[in-house]
Amino acid sequence: MALKQLLSQVQGLDLVAECNDAAEALDVLNSSQVDLLLLDIEMPGMTGFDLVKKLGNSKPLIVFTTAKKDYAVEAFELNVVDYLVKPIALPRFKQAVDKAQETLDSNKQEVKVEEQGFVFVKDNGILKRIAIDDILFLEAMGDYVKVHTPQKFHVVHATLKSIEEKLPSSKFIRVHRSYIVAINKIDYIQEGTISIGKTTIPVADTHKSNLNKRLNLL
Repeated sequence: MALKQLLSQVQGLDLVAECNDAAEALDVLNSSQVDLLLLDIEMPGMTGFDLVKKLGNSKPLIVFTTAKKDYAVEAFELNVVDYLVKPIALPRFKQAVDKAQETLDSNKQEVKVEEQGFVFVKDNGILKRIAIDDILFLEAMGDYVKVHTPQKFHVVHATLKSIEEKLPSSKFIRVHRSYIVAINKIDYIQEGTISIGKTTIPVADTHKSNLNKRLNLL
């Protein structure tokens, strides 16, 4: 089913433009507000991968569409929302759109948290305010999470994933299934571990690539 026809069957989507190649898409992105880009990988002149790299951090949410499955690994390394293989069925297309919507909603919440500059945690039945910039790292402990600050740690009855969704991703990064760290609190990284103060935190192999991309390396 053609993308334009799929778009017409999903509520809440407005088509900003339909482009014939990457250069035309780049012009639209530079002149219009676009939240979601449905991008073919194989295009004349410039591939979809090239376009995404050219956009850098200013890119909208992206769902790749392609007739081949071989590009999946490279596609997800670019942090795209989803990867659709043609022909695309309507239920699968809706699933990709829902994922994009969830990401947009999460980004809005993230901005709100950053503007406030603090979060509230329920520690032993008491709601306590913690400044975002005071958080060093978070550690999963079964059904609980320890939120570490320079002064003490707070124990929260929650999953690490649920807390991760509420923290600004610009300041925090998952480095292990049991740890999230504040990027600007990292003292040094050595032999697959992170040091924050006197604490050594393991970095899982599955998270090393993303961590390296986020670090401001000289």
